[in-house]
Formats: sequence, C-alpha cells, structure tokens
Amino acid sequence: MIYKFRFSFIKIGIIKYISHLDLMRTFTRAFRRASLPLKISQGFNPHPKFSITRALKLGVESENEEAQVELVKFIRAADFQLLLNQQLPEGIRLKNTTII
Repeated sequence: MIYKFRFSFIKIGIIKYISHLDLMRTFTRAFRRASLPLKISQGFNPHPKFSITRALKLGVESENEEAQVELVKFIRAADFQLLLNQQLPEGIRLKNTTII
C-alpha cells in the first residue's frame, strides 16, 4: 500500500539562495537520513516519488510552499514531520503535514 503525504514548508534566510533542483536534492537527502520508507520509481533511473508544487524563484523567501511524497509504510503525520525537521537544514521547516 502507498501512503501519500502532503506537507507545507517554509524557506527563509540564507537557504533562499538555493535553486529549485538543489531544494529537491536537499529534501531527498533529508528523507534518506531520516530513514523514511520512500516509494521509488521503476525504470532505468529510479528516484523517489516526490514533488514540490511550485518552483520558487531564486532569492525569494516563502512561508507557504507545498510538496508531496509517497511512502511504502505507514508513519503518523506528526512523526513524519518531526523526523524530517530534524534532518532539514536551517531555513527549511515543515509546518503542516497530512496523509492523503
């Protein structure tokens, strides 16, 4: 069974100067460091099933960005948020997490 998590996050401070692709890599690394059971795509170049809703311009801060990730095992939304916030760099924090 696949569990989809939708979450909102903030991107403020010096971290506003990283690009969208670097932000994607930052989240992917944080997922792996938190040992979250990610759903991985099939095919020649497998990658986590993760997306950020809108690409934010370089140098712009935001208090409400949205993203979605798929996991293969159930984790409570509060635990997901806690584990990920512990692994994310300063300037990126999850605000709300829901299972859809």
